[in-house]
Amino acid sequence: MNDLAGCSALVTGATSGIGAACARALASGGAEVFLVARRRDLLSRIADEIGGHDLPADLADDGQVEGLSAEVAARLGGTPDVLVHAAGVFSLAPLHQTGLEDLDRSLTVNLRSAFLLARAFLPGMLRRNHGHIVLVGSVAGRTAFPENSAYSASKFGLRGMHEVLREETRGTGVRTSLVEPGACDTPLWDPIDRERHPGLPPRDGMLEPRQVAEAILFLVTRPATVQIPLLQIERT
Repeated sequence: MNDLAGCSALVTGATSGIGAACARALASGGAEVFLVARRRDLLSRIADEIGGHDLPADLADDGQVEGLSAEVAARLGGTPDVLVHAAGVFSLAPLHQTGLEDLDRSLTVNLRSAFLLARAFLPGMLRRNHGHIVLVGSVAGRTAFPENSAYSASKFGLRGMHEVLREETRGTGVRTSLVEPGACDTPLWDPIDRERHPGLPPRDGMLEPRQVAEAILFLVTRPATVQIPLLQIERT
């Protein structure tokens, strides 16, 4: 029997990296998956591949996030059983060389959109006393690294939001989990000039997206009475 048979899941950042791997993992577990990302053509191809539903949206646009939640509610007749917020942006620069646009984009995509989605879907989960919100954080949300000011601000903020959400949902039947992987080999690293940042770990020594996705699948398939609020993942 598939652990997620009959369940619905919404995954952001679903065209690459951890998000795409999560969409595939959840679909393989039997879930009906709604995939969210900006790249329409790629999103449609992955949705077709796994038998899911594509929902193109730019999470940097508040209006599109609100429209997304309304469309999901209309299609499902309610709220998804699982929300996995895996969308993210990343940049490297010393704080004094970090532009406000980089800070704003990190906070908007990595933190604000997570807040908006949780706020949109949490009421439905609370009404039925069931649901699971999984937020993909980062090792940079608990450990300081040079040139990570914008990214860390968003991921430390995500960690704080999760802690509050955990307290507010305690005893309600709604579960919340924060997943904090170490460096993961995703396309976020593609634009990084490694010659300018020689201290970065080699990509072949990073976690693979499917490894993080398998951990998230483990989280959401625990018995309803089991809560795993924090999962930190490292490459051995």
